[in-house]
Amino acid sequence: MKVFTSDVIIIGSGIAGLMAAELLSFDKNVILITKSDVFSSNSMMAQGGIAAVVDKEDDWRDHFLDTMRAGCYYNSGDVTELLVRQGAKMIEKLEELGVQFDKGKDGKYLLGQEGAHLKRRILHAGGDATGKELITKLISRVKQNVTIHDHMDAIDLIIENGRCNGVVCIDEDQHYVQYFAPHVVLATGGAGQLYSVTSNDMSITGDGMALAYRAGARLADMEFVQFHPTMLVKNGKGAGLVSEAVRGEGGRLITEDGKLLMEGKHELGDLAPRDVVAREIFEKVANNQKVYLDIRRIKEFKRKFPSVTALCTKAGIELEDGLIPIAPGAHFVMGGVETTSYGKTTVEGLYAIGEVSNTGVHGANRLASNSLLEGVVFANELARAIIHSDESIMKTNVKPIAYIDQTYSQRLPTQGEVQAVMSKYVGIVRTKDNLLKALKWFEKYREVIQSNQRYVLSCEQHTIRNMLTVGYLITASALCRKESRGSHFRLDYPLASDHWLNQTVFCSINKQEPYVRNKKDYVSNFVI
Repeated sequence: MKVFTSDVIIIGSGIAGLMAAELLSFDKNVILITKSDVFSSNSMMAQGGIAAVVDKEDDWRDHFLDTMRAGCYYNSGDVTELLVRQGAKMIEKLEELGVQFDKGKDGKYLLGQEGAHLKRRILHAGGDATGKELITKLISRVKQNVTIHDHMDAIDLIIENGRCNGVVCIDEDQHYVQYFAPHVVLATGGAGQLYSVTSNDMSITGDGMALAYRAGARLADMEFVQFHPTMLVKNGKGAGLVSEAVRGEGGRLITEDGKLLMEGKHELGDLAPRDVVAREIFEKVANNQKVYLDIRRIKEFKRKFPSVTALCTKAGIELEDGLIPIAPGAHFVMGGVETTSYGKTTVEGLYAIGEVSNTGVHGANRLASNSLLEGVVFANELARAIIHSDESIMKTNVKPIAYIDQTYSQRLPTQGEVQAVMSKYVGIVRTKDNLLKALKWFEKYREVIQSNQRYVLSCEQHTIRNMLTVGYLITASALCRKESRGSHFRLDYPLASDHWLNQTVFCSINKQEPYVRNKKDYVSNFVI
């Protein structure tokens, strides 16, 4: 069995993982592990931009209020303030790294506006190819100083005496590989592939959340799953994401009979928060009605949105008609591995940044274009903390771990079966009856979900195990929260409750079932 040691192991190659690797590489020996190739991530696919206050007519307080409103005031105020106040600084840092944001002839940023932002503060690069620009530039830099191991499936974290000391992986030849480091960073993204229609990359199956759960880390807010309102659909299936920036430039949501969908539904109309718009579209689609994004008012659409144009061309959608067929799709998980503002989890030596983490910054519903910002801001906070840490030398006995000889014999479901259950019962609109049906289905796989046994499984089976684990946590957490707030909508509890504003649903393998605690009281016990 191959064994590697390093100062820092980073699992994941999206914006958070790459930014952390870049910032750490000058002081630490860093190995970056990625499930697919280094270019495969949600960040790479991000059409929207990065939200930051860089205009003198804007203020961080306005960005803060927009973020809090979108999150239904369930956000952690201190961490949200940190996020938005670091915006301009991180834009400068990205430009120093070679990222070129779109500017006008006068040299000023071409700022866009997206849903729930009351001001234009979205920076783009390459029109609607911001993610590609950021990731490409970061990869070119990271490759110079960081060891990258791609096509490496992380299957279990190594825990010794309550501390995370490394990770076990399977390579392309199905051989076990072990990595040891005093700092292990999860940057694996969310769990969009748990649903049939999603904007997420094929590799995003909740792996980091499941790894952390089995390792004993605490997770929080798993019931909050954001559905992007405008997924391009073809023959009932998702065919790519249509950026929210399209609506920011004048696109309108219309029904098949030509009526404006959002008229009278919300004061911000088509630019209402994502959860509001997604539910309105879902209601129409559920009743077999089609919804379109009307782009006829947008001048030079193809020049402004080359990525969306390419998606439509590939799907055979005629843009000359000015109507893009859309439906909601799973997009972003607000919940995740509970962390401090610098990524520390409840397991010593284990960190999490980006979508896999839960700092509380997004509340019950993420504000548009805050995800790329989150990735760079908290990667920066993490790097600073690790660089100044005393844990620079391995304090564990680095030796190959005798990896399990117990083969899991029960038949596991297919990825499609997991997606079907989650889409049918744990989607945009939820009820107690449907959640119980999903929970009953997951109960069949309780042994593999709620055990930290290192079973002998193939890469595909490990992925399904992770999907089952995270699917169960989302379902059980949604059953616990008896209210509707942001992206979590219960038809049997349609209103938000003041009681639930400070109540958090936590998940821990040590307690088996998700449990509810007052967020402020419980987090005070979290050693920072």
